[in-house]
Amino acid sequence: MADPADESAVRSGAAIGSISARTQLAVAGTDRATYLQGLLTNDIQALAEGSGCYAAWLSPQGRMLTDMHVLQSAGMILLDVPAEQADSILARLDQFLFSEDVRIESLADAMTSVWLHGPRAAAVVAQAVRGVDGLGDWSDYRHTSGTFEGDPVSVARIDQLGVPGYCVFLTRATEPTFIASAVSAGARVVAPEALHAARIEAGYPLFGVDMTADTIPLEAGIEERAISFTKGCFVGQEVVIRVLHRGGGRVAKRLVGLKAGNALTAGAKVLSGNREIGFVTSAAESPTLGPIALGYVHRDFTAAGTSVLVEGHAATVVGLPMAR
Repeated sequence: MADPADESAVRSGAAIGSISARTQLAVAGTDRATYLQGLLTNDIQALAEGSGCYAAWLSPQGRMLTDMHVLQSAGMILLDVPAEQADSILARLDQFLFSEDVRIESLADAMTSVWLHGPRAAAVVAQAVRGVDGLGDWSDYRHTSGTFEGDPVSVARIDQLGVPGYCVFLTRATEPTFIASAVSAGARVVAPEALHAARIEAGYPLFGVDMTADTIPLEAGIEERAISFTKGCFVGQEVVIRVLHRGGGRVAKRLVGLKAGNALTAGAKVLSGNREIGFVTSAAESPTLGPIALGYVHRDFTAAGTSVLVEGHAATVVGLPMAR
């Protein structure tokens, strides 16, 4: 179970920690936005300097290759991607380059990120970083550059846990000092269990955990924030549009929340009577809600309040984000 003090930091204070390992890729060159526009699901060309978005990269069959945070700045587009997929993403991006003025490189050796979550996260970041103002009023994916003890950093607002969230991109050498400064300003370094439980409560799926190469974005419920339906063509678009327009948005399974009286386990089968209807992808013990999980169930069983069985024990389908 997550430490209640860690949960309190997330919900009412400032918690330091990342929900997953991340790597940053830099995409530079005058054609960078038009190049990514044809590959990613969101409207990259619409991004102004200092803005960003969440996006997915799909196969021609409409299934996810990865997801990412996309941040547009004056000289480049920063792609914040799952660390495990970074090398394959970089190689795949290179494969699609022909005559475009685009340069792509990994920043893994030079850059890292520190994530802060919670109502007081903005105040902590503002105290540590010079040159950033009004963080609490920022919209999601707004970002700007600043300095920490004379070193350049970049700050972006990216909400993931149902509370305000901020990511500080900085050099690896600066990371320990920045964390110490944030702790001195009132933040708390929390255990992964607390972030995991908060992520499940918020209904925020992770690629590689709740979304895989078999996932269609509509199944995971990320289409509203990941897909632009007005931008024009992107890889996998035909499948997405076919599901929406010909199938009425009906997919075989959907990601839902689950609550139970007994511990839930990732990978466990979800049953309705003797019929297997789905499986658990993420599970945790919340200090407030008890055993909770994310999982996929057949579309006929997605309504909140539906009773199911997980590992022989009673569980209930709940809406996302979960009510506390």
